[in-house]
Amino acid sequence: MENPSKPTTINDLPSHLILEILTSGGRLDGVDLVCLELTNSTLFRTTHEPGFKKSKSLVDSAAFHLCNSHPVYSSLNPRAQQQLLTRCSHNWKRVLRFLQSVHQSSDMVQTSAGNKLQVKSGRYHTLLVKDSIVYACGSSLCGVLGHGPNTTQCVAFTPIKFPFRARVTHVSASHNHAAFVTQSGEVFTCGDNSSFCCGHSDTKRPIFKPRLVEALKKVPCKQVATGVNFTMFLTKGGQVYTCGTGGHGQLGHGDTMDRPTPKLVEALVTVGPVVQVAAGPSYALAVTSDGTIYSFGSGTHLCLGHGEPHNEPKPRPVQWFRRKGVHVVRVSAGDEHAVALDSNGLVYTWGKGYCGALGHGDENDKTIPELVTGLDTHIAVQVCASKRKTFVLMDSGCLYGFGWTGFGSLGFPDRSLSEKVLKPSMIYSLKDRHISQVSIGLYHSVVVTNQGLIFGFGDNERAQLGHDKLRNCLNPVEILVKEESRSVKHL
Repeated sequence: MENPSKPTTINDLPSHLILEILTSGGRLDGVDLVCLELTNSTLFRTTHEPGFKKSKSLVDSAAFHLCNSHPVYSSLNPRAQQQLLTRCSHNWKRVLRFLQSVHQSSDMVQTSAGNKLQVKSGRYHTLLVKDSIVYACGSSLCGVLGHGPNTTQCVAFTPIKFPFRARVTHVSASHNHAAFVTQSGEVFTCGDNSSFCCGHSDTKRPIFKPRLVEALKKVPCKQVATGVNFTMFLTKGGQVYTCGTGGHGQLGHGDTMDRPTPKLVEALVTVGPVVQVAAGPSYALAVTSDGTIYSFGSGTHLCLGHGEPHNEPKPRPVQWFRRKGVHVVRVSAGDEHAVALDSNGLVYTWGKGYCGALGHGDENDKTIPELVTGLDTHIAVQVCASKRKTFVLMDSGCLYGFGWTGFGSLGFPDRSLSEKVLKPSMIYSLKDRHISQVSIGLYHSVVVTNQGLIFGFGDNERAQLGHDKLRNCLNPVEILVKEESRSVKHL
């Protein structure tokens, strides 16, 4: 007879209940499941699940269920799902790690320290979201830092004050304006509004502090992307709005007119929900749930991927991916080239090949996407493009870079300040860190680790790395953020 006073442990629970605990809420990641597997023999119990060729442990079964409920995985066709599983050595925990890393690298990073972080580098400044509070440092050109008209530069990361208490979940930094999305879906902007890129039609003067975009007040958003003098807004329902300068067709409305307030891009409504947007200087990219990239705007630098340098005033699918059966999950829009990540963790580049920014071992231009073969033995989770340089983050936490080393912004301290890296090379200065997110400005770069540490390298002339220790940081320098109480975050 069992002792009624004996406490119940996880070993006493039936398998189906343990599985329900492991999968409820979707909070566990691949690393969590590995730790559980190593510390509790109960979770090695075998279970029979549809989709498995043979019995697997409860932890594997939990990973399988979490993968199948993930929006990226569930959007893949059966063939693409099988390809991803094969790429991950039939390890469901690694598949889960890939899916969650892809999401976090372009959104908020959940760190082992319990923080949620996101970093975005502008031209000469950097924005950081830490636990829904936004910090900014660097040059405050046209009020882009949101600290008011009297601030021209911030040496350290300084919290931005919003008109009312706002829990920020996403930011975007450009040359001269910034945009912020709150947990409730509201959008704030600040910076140069001479082109109406901030979405406020009543003024062309700089907006020095974050201001609510009234035109989107009843349209909850989840992501923003700031180009040069235009802005893209992605709603929670998967629709895209744009405003600002439209001279190259980058607003996607079929013309070259400017828009003083956000306007729905109707051509994207009928092609399925959009899951990500990216803004280059004068072109735009949108990824739909079926893995298609739509591009529009300036074709001058071949960034649209259609094989010719013509402008596109309306969203046009990049047919190369469709013909190859490639399901794209993320894109990055650089100044003169673009980068895409597919559902297998493979990387593709196109556009201008200056300084090796495309990673193909030369400086040749590519009018259509081409696989970066130097990375095809790795599983990538983030791609990040800027002016003549590219970073690719792997699921292992290793960071690779290629392109121009200007000001040390590519992270190779053993190379000169103006060298060309033509093929993907590992950033050994960060090899002892597990990187979870990377962002590039014009000549500076910032990374976030899985432990919640922040490192910056490259140009620091305007204190865009959050300190005034060095003007050029060839080696990654840790950036410290003085946290401020949430109670004083609103005016």
